[in-house]
Amino acid sequence: MARVLESLVSLGRQLAGGMGAAVVTVALVHTGVLEPLETWALDRLFEFRGARQPSAPIVIVTIDEASNTELHTQWPFPRAMHGALLDRISAGGPLAIGVDLIFDRPSSRGLKDDRALSAAVARAGNVVLAAAPTVDPQTLQQQGISLKRIDENPPLPTIRQGAADVGSVNVFYDADGLIRRVPLRVGVGERTLPGFDAALHRIAARAGLVVAPLPAAAEVLINFRGGPRTFPWLPYYRVLRGEIRPEAFQGKIVLVGQASKALQDFHPTPFAGLDGMTGVEIHANALDTLVSGDAIREIPRWVATLVAVVTALLGSALVGRLRALRALGAAVLVWGILTLGAIAGFALGDVWMRGMAGTIALVLGYGSTVVEHFVREQREKRRLSRFFSPHVLRTVVRASDKLSSRRRLVTVLFSDLRGFTSISEKLQPEQVAAMLREYLTEMTEIVFDHDGTVDKYIGDCVMALYNVPSEDPEHAIKAVRTGLAFQERTLAAAARWEAKFGVRIRNGVGINTGEAIVGILGSRQRFEYTAIGDTVNLAARLESITKDYGASIIVSESTYEHVKGVVATRELGAVTVRGKSVPVKIYAVLATDVRKYPRAVLDAAAALTDAATGLVCRVGTVDISEGGLALADVPADWTVGSTVRLRLEKGALAIPIVAEGTIVWRRGAHAGVSFTAIEPESVPVVAEYVAGRKGPGPSTTR
Repeated sequence: MARVLESLVSLGRQLAGGMGAAVVTVALVHTGVLEPLETWALDRLFEFRGARQPSAPIVIVTIDEASNTELHTQWPFPRAMHGALLDRISAGGPLAIGVDLIFDRPSSRGLKDDRALSAAVARAGNVVLAAAPTVDPQTLQQQGISLKRIDENPPLPTIRQGAADVGSVNVFYDADGLIRRVPLRVGVGERTLPGFDAALHRIAARAGLVVAPLPAAAEVLINFRGGPRTFPWLPYYRVLRGEIRPEAFQGKIVLVGQASKALQDFHPTPFAGLDGMTGVEIHANALDTLVSGDAIREIPRWVATLVAVVTALLGSALVGRLRALRALGAAVLVWGILTLGAIAGFALGDVWMRGMAGTIALVLGYGSTVVEHFVREQREKRRLSRFFSPHVLRTVVRASDKLSSRRRLVTVLFSDLRGFTSISEKLQPEQVAAMLREYLTEMTEIVFDHDGTVDKYIGDCVMALYNVPSEDPEHAIKAVRTGLAFQERTLAAAARWEAKFGVRIRNGVGINTGEAIVGILGSRQRFEYTAIGDTVNLAARLESITKDYGASIIVSESTYEHVKGVVATRELGAVTVRGKSVPVKIYAVLATDVRKYPRAVLDAAAALTDAATGLVCRVGTVDISEGGLALADVPADWTVGSTVRLRLEKGALAIPIVAEGTIVWRRGAHAGVSFTAIEPESVPVVAEYVAGRKGPGPSTTR
């Protein structure tokens, strides 16, 4: 149970950005903030789908500017004229006639005018008249009572008595001011008035038109067929004059309404935009939708919200799984799939899935997690930058599992300064700290340049690890090269400090390869990236015996097996180090380029003795350094890798120099020897000679 709980907590941390994005998205949906975006997206779906051919036999008789001009009559037209129009239309045998005009007041031309229209409506027998219910909130201030005055605004009783039905022509505006819905029934006090289009649907069905059943909902989303004039427009005046024969209306549903800009019956719709569509053509689209039974089906809002929550979590999970750039591509792909699905569902199935919530949730889930990961990575980089090089650090931060403690093969390097204690005794603590900071900074750069990891600093000692946190097949070689670079860099620092304080310092390095426990280790209060085990202990012991063997770098046999044939070494034999009961075979690493050490021209007698055969030869000297010397007149059979003993005397040398070394390079009769051991009494002689007679540049013999 504890493990399950721990897994859930870990998953929650990974998806924290996505969960936050989901909460924000749900709040935006619940408060209606996203609804204008959702309806905007619905309009784009109409545009992607394009216009459709109307399926119902609907024509519109329009009261337009041309009718006003041709009939020489100001609006409102005489109602007797409307009656004459109805007679013309009904003579053709239409299925139903819908008059989208309000006759809630007596005609200004008298009762006779109203009766003329009433008679025409009765003669047609299939006319649906329009009502426009209104709600007028009122407050009785003295009594403190709020009331609602409801006015049905029906046609006059005289006119409506012969009508087939009366329907509400009211339509609904969405939050952005566009009309997309139409009511099928409207509550007027205790009565329910049918919608104008629902009433026409019933009359047309009764006349024999095959229609789909009316939806049970109180309103429907209009499946707009297109923009203005998608349905046939017939001018009012031409019908009235008989220019359009009655047969044009046979088997049709005829709508009569205003189409003049001056009459201001234009409303914004998805296809028409803000330019607007006439109210009567909006009803034509709504009626065609009801007859065909293809009203836009809206996926429940809770389903769209659930999809948004899932996409928020998915956007967050993608970042954790794929990293930022790949996750961005995956997120765009997910968005594309959702968008294509929404378009296909709308175009093929008349289904509207609110998609903007999902889009915003995906963006928020992705974006918040990217920001959270960036902040966390920067924090981790600051914490881990003291251990890893910038190159390794990027890998570690992106794959934190590499830091978990586990057993693995590792090469451990210990490096310590010899003589630093003598300097520190002569200086103020602040000076010691500044010098140590300078030295450790340079050594750390070297470790990082060789893909190593700085484990810790112990005074002037540096502990470094290789083959961690990522696998590196050259880990041992890179550790040895680090040690060689330490020697070179320490010489430069030693020259500055020796000139300033008169104390010689040198660098000793111990390297061992083996298995150890590596990773984040420590207490709950404090932990660090480190390694523990016998491999680490042996590396530290090897560093401590470098001064006993007069060698700068000592490696264990296990390290030697990884570097043999790549770097020059000399076997030092077996040694029992402190803490080990079994002797360990050790090797000295030889510098392959002795010219990198400060050197001095040397003119002395030199005797070379082959350590293997005992053969002795006399050679000339070119220059000398604390790392080795260059020789002249060396026989050709003394090859690179030969171990030799040297005795230098006479010339400018007050005391002979006795040492052992390895030939590390040949150029014709010239050869370079790297010291592997110097007799204790000869060490100061070499140092003093080089310090007093330092040459200006590299040997020209190499």
